[in-house]
Amino acid sequence: MRKPRSEMIAETRAKLLAAGRTAFGSVGYADASMDDFTAAAGLTRGALYHHFGDKKGLLQAVVSEIDAEMTARLCAISSRAPSRWQAFVDENVGYVEMALEPEIQRIMFRDGPAVLGDPSGWPSANGCIATITESLRHLRDEGIIVEIDPEAGGRLINAASSSAAQWIANSDDPEATSKRAVEAFRTFLEGLRIEKD
Repeated sequence: MRKPRSEMIAETRAKLLAAGRTAFGSVGYADASMDDFTAAAGLTRGALYHHFGDKKGLLQAVVSEIDAEMTARLCAISSRAPSRWQAFVDENVGYVEMALEPEIQRIMFRDGPAVLGDPSGWPSANGCIATITESLRHLRDEGIIVEIDPEAGGRLINAASSSAAQWIANSDDPEATSKRAVEAFRTFLEGLRIEKD
């Protein structure tokens, strides 16, 4: 029995995404051959063009997929924290630390910005800023942090974490750079708190 067309389309898209993600994560965007990853998926270049437009469109889709996975992981991290403040810190630091993971490092923090431009202009950036803004609003309203414009603070924290992650990803020694970045980032966030431990 033939599969419904919608199911076949979804399967083709998923195969291309998986093949593209593997190629971009292992050899990088510049060296990833469209013919290689379409062949790996058992598909044609025409299928790639149909679903994603071109290699850049496929990268954008892979970035969106990884971004959604990162968001889910960060939500899980913050949900385990003992307080709203600790959840906020853990989630933001967790994002920076993900820059040590090879696939995320290469796709999200090296090739993504090089090919797709400044991450602050990516569709997912507004969601990140909105989440941070909402957290700051709650923390401020509960008297945990200083009086701050939540959106301005959200944008600054988002920019700082993104810049730190890119610094780690492009460093000659990512482990050492991560330690420095995380320590400074924690100090930066602690400056917002009214009550210190």
